[in-house]
Amino acid sequence: QVQLVESGGGLVQPGGSLRLSCAASGNIFSHYAMGWYRQAPGKQRELVALVTAGGSTNYADSVQGRFTISRDNAKNTVYLQMDSLKPEDTAVYYCHARRTLSTYVYEYWGQGTQVTVSS
Repeated sequence: QVQLVESGGGLVQPGGSLRLSCAASGNIFSHYAMGWYRQAPGKQRELVALVTAGGSTNYADSVQGRFTISRDNAKNTVYLQMDSLKPEDTAVYYCHARRTLSTYVYEYWGQGTQVTVSS
C-alpha cells in the first residue's frame, strides 16, 4: 500500500511559479512511475507530467517547457515545478503512482491540491 500526500498548491498570478510536492509512504517508492494529473471544473482528468522509475520524463504539450517533474528517491518525493503559469493551468492537481508487476497493476492517487492562477 502506498499513500500519497500532495502539498504546495495555492493562488498565484499569471506568469508566476509554484512547486508541488508529493510525499509517498513505503520503502519501494523508487519502483513506481510517478505522475501529476490535473482536473479542471467540467473537464476530464488529464496527465500533466510523468517520471518513470528509470528517470525518463514526459509532458503534456500544454505544459512542455514550462513545467518540470523530478523525483528524489531518498526522500520518497516527487515534485512538479510550474513556471510561467497561465489561467488555464487552474485545476486540482493529483499525484499518481503506478507499478506493473507481472500481470498486476498497482496504482495509487493522492487527495489533490488546488492550483488557481488568477490576477
